[in-house]
Amino acid sequence: MGTPEFPNLGKHCNFAVCKQIDFLPFTCDCCHQVFCLEHRSYNRHSCPKADRRDVTVVICPLCAKGVRLIPDQDPNITWEIHVNTECDPSNYDKVTKKKKCPVPGCRELLTFSNTIKCRDCSLDHCLKHRFGPDHKCLGPRKLEPTGFPFVGLLNRSRKEEKGPKKALPTASSSKWTAFLNAASSVKASAEASMTKLSNELSQTWISSGSSSNGVGGNGQVEQCPQCSAKFSSVSSLIDHVEKVHERGGNRTGAKKVVIDACPKCSRGFVDPVALVEHIERDHGGTSRA
Repeated sequence: MGTPEFPNLGKHCNFAVCKQIDFLPFTCDCCHQVFCLEHRSYNRHSCPKADRRDVTVVICPLCAKGVRLIPDQDPNITWEIHVNTECDPSNYDKVTKKKKCPVPGCRELLTFSNTIKCRDCSLDHCLKHRFGPDHKCLGPRKLEPTGFPFVGLLNRSRKEEKGPKKALPTASSSKWTAFLNAASSVKASAEASMTKLSNELSQTWISSGSSSNGVGGNGQVEQCPQCSAKFSSVSSLIDHVEKVHERGGNRTGAKKVVIDACPKCSRGFVDPVALVEHIERDHGGTSRA
């Protein structure tokens, strides 16, 4: 076999009748034997393992799905495995019943190539009835606003209140009435709490405005050292001293009073020593504002 230069060139055909030497042999992918050009096919050399390459599919009559038969397995066992695991009878109608055009009197089956969806009603129609006047299109559906979930319920309740009253209330209407009563009570309590909060804020603003006009931060009341009159701020006390007591300073026996104010809390002191002691005791020993 072969030549002196290439002794392994070519092989004999394994077919029993042939045994011909072929320099370009073929190897069967099922039985893995070598054959010549004439006996290379499964049928020509009667391959015993040719059924492994066959793909046999049986349509299930229950679910209309394809069941592939395994060559080395009994078909009855394959069928039982499919029925116990994958079979779904509800899929039979989806496969067998084909969709038709919804126009009355039209029997056209809707397939991939002849199906048109209307932009207004979002329904599938055939090519013949693809336009709106042909299938009597009703236009787009009106959707309720979905921003607030109770808007639709409130609109329905308003319509029911405007309409005629029913004679006998049902269980659903009594539940709806209880829901409306609860909603109204929640709304009333919310309004009351908002009113109370606004009043508290207004009082807070008034008190803060009065304190900014000159009342000390500690709520102290200033007292005149001569007439013992009380004032809410140091500025009022100074005006009182200048108007009342300094006018009579030219009188005999009258004493001129000088009041020093604290640079941090605006409290008045007649004695400078008392002012220094107050700053060291209450403000940490510094007079810087």
